[in-house]
Amino acid sequence: MKKILIIEDEQVAAQNLQRLIGEVAPEMEVLATLQTVEESVEFFSSHQSVDLVFMDIHLADGLAFHIFDKVNIECPIIFTTAYDQYALEAFKVNSIDYLLKPISKADLQRAIEKLHRLVDVNPQEEDDTKQRMQKLIELLQSQNRQYKSYFLLPQRDKLVPLQVGQIAYACVVDGITRVVSYDGTTFFLDKSLDTIASQLNPQLFFRANRQYIIAHDAIKDISIWPLSKLHITLKVPTPEKIFVSRARSAEFKAWYTA
Repeated sequence: MKKILIIEDEQVAAQNLQRLIGEVAPEMEVLATLQTVEESVEFFSSHQSVDLVFMDIHLADGLAFHIFDKVNIECPIIFTTAYDQYALEAFKVNSIDYLLKPISKADLQRAIEKLHRLVDVNPQEEDDTKQRMQKLIELLQSQNRQYKSYFLLPQRDKLVPLQVGQIAYACVVDGITRVVSYDGTTFFLDKSLDTIASQLNPQLFFRANRQYIIAHDAIKDISIWPLSKLHITLKVPTPEKIFVSRARSAEFKAWYTA
């Protein structure tokens, strides 16, 4: 059963959408209905096991796009809104459709069918859903998201331009986010590591674990440790050892050799 989330600040609209989902896609389970940007950020900070999000754009405390500035959402999104001027911005994130209110059963049916076509999975067959969902996310991100070429990073009383190609790694140490260049210069940011990860091309950078994002070209050595986890040594000194868990070692190897 696919787990879905509804982000909608109008109770009547949320109830109507949930009713339509029950009619069109009874195999989907609504985990929760959220009304604000703040609630959504809190949810995604502790939950990532969601297969699909229905997201209104105008929420009680601001535009839904602010959610993506604070957390990395790793599932497809169907936007639901009464406004058509946000369509271009919507497709810069993981959007697979943009439904205008009032949402009809036929519109919802087409959106769900589009989702199934993209992941190439029968709604009644769940065995390969996670793998196909991940491929869909990678496709959406590569097509829709514009990754940063430069960062403006604070250093004392200046903003220093740093080309993405100069970044060796980013990490969180003692709750502070740092970006480190190949020459060892350290910059401190007030952004989360999730936000930085969403702004970097995943072909060039890998989220090794909760504390580290590493650049492909910065990797010096890879060794196998007990329990089949990988120890990654970079060309630049790091505050801590960097490990990739056994569960993600295959993903790392595929990324590194792509």
